Amino acid sequence: MKSPGPTLKTLALLCGACVIAVSCVRESSRLSDDVLDIGSHRLRIHLEGVGAPAVVFDGGIADQLRKLETVQKPLAKITQVVTYERAGYGDSDPGPLPRDSGREARELKALLEKASVAGPYVLVGHSLGALNMQVFASLFPDQVAGMVLLDPPPISFLLGQDFVDLQVMAQKMTAEWESIADSAAESSDPRAKAQSAFYRMIASEHREMFGESARLAHAATFGQTPLLVIAAGKPNPHFGDVAERFQKFWIEQSRVLTQKSSGGTFILATEASHDLFSDAPKLVAESIVSVVREVRAKEACIHASAGD
Repeated sequence: MKSPGPTLKTLALLCGACVIAVSCVRESSRLSDDVLDIGSHRLRIHLEGVGAPAVVFDGGIADQLRKLETVQKPLAKITQVVTYERAGYGDSDPGPLPRDSGREARELKALLEKASVAGPYVLVGHSLGALNMQVFASLFPDQVAGMVLLDPPPISFLLGQDFVDLQVMAQKMTAEWESIADSAAESSDPRAKAQSAFYRMIASEHREMFGESARLAHAATFGQTPLLVIAAGKPNPHFGDVAERFQKFWIEQSRVLTQKSSGGTFILATEASHDLFSDAPKLVAESIVSVVREVRAKEACIHASAGD
């Protein structure tokens, strides 16, 4: 006679044992840094640590890799961590225009494949990177195990539905970056020309934030994917008289964003500004670890229930 399946208590014990086994595995840390050709251009990728799921970072506009080090180093002790430079940043080549989240998500996917980084991934995006990661999850849902979005910009603002007056400030910023790119392009100094390409890239990214990138992120849904959203509590003084009100709106929109997943969780970093990597690195790292552990526990339970 066929033996009965495992009881819930047995499954719970098996899951717990699997999680402990996974968390106790420690391989020697692996570190690599490379510039890889994805077809249209080359992108720099930095890999550190071993383990699954791999945690993949995408930063804010104009942010450099060193900004992520305070979070990357502790995470690399428990799993593989991936950071990269978008087109035109650092050692990465300038890429095709426009620089919207759909293009950048596809380029990241191509880079991960080229670097042989296996999915599904835990995606971590800050600011613009949070838009990119939402679009990545929409385009490649089977490759996403979990998401952590750090102070994602409110979509309704980007689409011109709320705080319309602040969009004038954003348009001026885009115009300034384009002006810098034009001036640098006329220089005979190779370093200045390189800066021209960088400013051209971020100007396009910024413009698309308020256009195609926002539209793509707005359409994204995440099903049951574990989703953790961290909002900053401190208002940005650059927004002037509406800073306090705008920050409350931003926080509420971050809370609403968690509803796009049945596994959504919201955290408010009360004492942090938009620069969460600098102001709340411990909270960010612990939050990412919690999603990694949730993904591992889910995988362990699936294997246990299947009799593996």
